[in-house]
Amino acid sequence: MVSELVRKQLYIYRTQDALLKRRARELGVTEAELVRQAIDGQMNTVSFRGRDATAWEEEKEFIRQWMAKGPVDGRRTWRREDLYED
Repeated sequence: MVSELVRKQLYIYRTQDALLKRRARELGVTEAELVRQAIDGQMNTVSFRGRDATAWEEEKEFIRQWMAKGPVDGRRTWRREDLYED
């Protein structure tokens, strides 16, 4: 079993460290074992989807079409200051 283990170093919050120590003590297991169990539990419940680039490709095409039109005639009817609340 030990030969299958890979050493990892990670950062957790102090509050998480305290919770980890307490829970490991309550269960009578090492902190490392508790972390391994938590990872296994998460992998069984959380599904990671790959990114769908379709929306971004559509957005890029929309931008290209607007850029191809060139500058817009006329002037803007708003001031930059109008975008901010007082």
